[in-house]
Amino acid sequence: MSTITSSAETTYVPLWRVRLRLFMRSMKTNWATFAENPIGLIGLGIVVFFGLFALAHPILMNTVWEPKVYRPVNGFDIEIPYHPSPPSARHLLGTDPMGRDVLSQLMFSTRYEFALGMISAIVTVLIATTIGAVSAYYGGVIDAIMMRIVDLVIMVPFLPILIVMSTLMHIGMLELALVIGILSGFGGTAIVIKSQALTVKVKPYIEAARIAGGGDFHIIFSHMVPNLLPIALLYMMFVVTGAIFSEAVLSFFGLTEIEMSWGLMINTTQVFGYIMRFDTWYLLIPASLAITLLCAAFYLVGRALDEVVNPRLRER
Repeated sequence: MSTITSSAETTYVPLWRVRLRLFMRSMKTNWATFAENPIGLIGLGIVVFFGLFALAHPILMNTVWEPKVYRPVNGFDIEIPYHPSPPSARHLLGTDPMGRDVLSQLMFSTRYEFALGMISAIVTVLIATTIGAVSAYYGGVIDAIMMRIVDLVIMVPFLPILIVMSTLMHIGMLELALVIGILSGFGGTAIVIKSQALTVKVKPYIEAARIAGGGDFHIIFSHMVPNLLPIALLYMMFVVTGAIFSEAVLSFFGLTEIEMSWGLMINTTQVFGYIMRFDTWYLLIPASLAITLLCAAFYLVGRALDEVVNPRLRER
């Protein structure tokens, strides 16, 4: 329990409430710093837009759109049999070569892109933070072994690994997210977090926790890891960008088994021979623009967060 003493009486304040106040104060300060950067606000606005874009799809399917016409995977408009049609009042972004609504596909795919990016980022942060904290804390042989594994992963090209794996095994959205997360976790992110962990390791509270009898596991995961989370959150943004881009490349070459994605929309355009035709721009531009905008948005948010977690950039 934490106590606040006054001349009149002693008031007891629960410790969780004190921590909550400190957390909220820190969040307000960090948000003020983040909001000073216009590129961060632009990126956040784009991310929010795509989030609402994804949430709107099931609402439209249940209230406005006729499911058998607007289903993104196996929908079919009998009035437009098996050929692309330009944007119209019935299909705002037209239909693809199989008569499926492009806007419905675009909105449906957004949820997969978010899920892919978030799962990849979470797996990356869990692995990279653990490796960085453990390597920095123990040093010696453990540090050498872990860093050599990281060096080995960094040396091998990222996309070729994914392409080879996709030819050897079933690659759905979850499998792809886990593979990207594991490779990214054992990649450069682990080195960056380890360098930050080395500065945390020499802080007075780490030595105090050790003197107080705290075990290695307690010190690493109760004292070091929480102080590494801000920089881990920063690199989450960049992992999301890489995951979305990697999925688009693999789906474009037809190497994934995801039922619908932006990369798969471009792949369909290429397979049916419409990718270089200007009169069917609505088959290529929406998905390509969505990939570019969402990747750029997470990158911009990451750049803005860099100023929040990096005091040197904040002072400029």
